[in-house]
Amino acid sequence: MTATEAGARVVGEDERLARIALNTIGEPGDPRLTRLVEAMGPVELHDRLLADVGLSGLRSETAARLEGLDPRRILDAATAIGVRFVVPGDLEWPEQLDDLLGVEPLNRLTGAPLGLWVAGPLDLAAVCRRSVAVVGSRSATSYGTDVAADIAVGLAAAGRSVISGAAFGIDQAAHRGALSADGKGSTVAVLACGVDRAYPTAHRDLLRHLKENGAVVSELPPGCAPTRVRFLSRNRLIAALSQGTVVVEAAVRSGALNTAGWAMRLNRPVMGVPGPVTSAPSEGVHELVRTGAATLVTRAAHVLELVSPMGSHLTQLAREEPSARDRLPPTDLRVLEAVPLVQPAGASGIARTAGLSVSDVVESLVRLRELGWVVGSAGRWRRSPDEPLG
Repeated sequence: MTATEAGARVVGEDERLARIALNTIGEPGDPRLTRLVEAMGPVELHDRLLADVGLSGLRSETAARLEGLDPRRILDAATAIGVRFVVPGDLEWPEQLDDLLGVEPLNRLTGAPLGLWVAGPLDLAAVCRRSVAVVGSRSATSYGTDVAADIAVGLAAAGRSVISGAAFGIDQAAHRGALSADGKGSTVAVLACGVDRAYPTAHRDLLRHLKENGAVVSELPPGCAPTRVRFLSRNRLIAALSQGTVVVEAAVRSGALNTAGWAMRLNRPVMGVPGPVTSAPSEGVHELVRTGAATLVTRAAHVLELVSPMGSHLTQLAREEPSARDRLPPTDLRVLEAVPLVQPAGASGIARTAGLSVSDVVESLVRLRELGWVVGSAGRWRRSPDEPLG
């Protein structure tokens, strides 16, 4: 039994419907709702808000909005199109979202979501236990999309799911990279609108594929449109659902940097892919690395090392294999460098150039001739025209 299964409880219908109602009247990430739900529970909060009456004896605006809502109808309509509402206490609820409860507000947004609308066959809790976010610029270069796709392929091949926002540029490349990993890849798109909407519309086919083979997630009920503040609140979900966030191309003003900021607040690894120092789309990433906020990564292996348990997925330092010349003993290398390339020289002349005794030079020359580095005749030596490969 997993920790999630052990900690799961049966969520009553009243609680689920109360969360739907509260979720519908408020914007995602509203800290006031989050704090009140934590303090008194969704059902009691819903009932108190519904009964709220002002000094004039009229229902408050919130009470009037709640009275006009039918959360059962909203849930039934979502279920009819294959969308489910996952809440804390469900087996499918990703427990790492609860880390948002203790995070300082950013842009007046904070707190765990009241629930998530999910479309697609993947179990959200299971897929997010081994997930990495890959985010970046919508106006990505071909370099950026190639690197993002390569990293996503490597993560998916290692059994990691890839989380992104289904936007143009880096997001799209990350999703497609994960899906192309020999059928092993799983990927989750987190939207700033209802999961029944295709945003951007050009990604309709991609989102349809994810609903059939992956998962599409949103805090917003079906039918809701995207707004700027909803993109910002969406970013915190991408960071919270993931074990780490990779930023591939982000200008100094970029939503991807907002996602990185949430990952930092959650004490999750932030990784940055470097670009050309003259590239504006990479300037924000470079600042993250320069200030120590992000670790520089260039491939999936680097990412896996940072998000895996200590001691696993360790990468070797990149270095060139030693050549045959590199493997020569120091004395033999010193003698070889003193041997002429064209005009043969005697051992005494080579010894003067190398700064060694004639006897040591003769012994070294014999060894070098056996290895194919030099040729000698009548006591005179020169370099072999063909350098040994072994």
